[in-house]
Amino acid sequence: GYLDDQFVQLEELQDHANPNFVEEVVALFYKDSSRLLLNIDQALEKKPLEFTKLDGYMHQFKGSSSSIGAKKVKAECTLFRDYCRAGNAEGCMRTFQQLKKEYATLRKKLEAYFQ
Repeated sequence: GYLDDQFVQLEELQDHANPNFVEEVVALFYKDSSRLLLNIDQALEKKPLEFTKLDGYMHQFKGSSSSIGAKKVKAECTLFRDYCRAGNAEGCMRTFQQLKKEYATLRKKLEAYFQ
């Protein structure tokens, strides 16, 4: 589904000495991603779009998503960056909406996992 082998590797790093390791990594992801989503949202409001700035934010978001193995979110990040490089504002807007949906679904799945 939503997570790749990276998440399994995180689980394998968790042990008695570090029982909340995965939860801490995911909490950090939430913190970073919330900030980046806000930055991207604000940058998409400004016209003309600053594609270089948007690409930079999305590069960070993609790295953050990769760190927990969020493969569907990561795929949307890649697509968004492709649209940035092509200077395609419409593509960026569309992909960002899809990314937010994938992110919301991921959060629901992770919340269920931690219960």
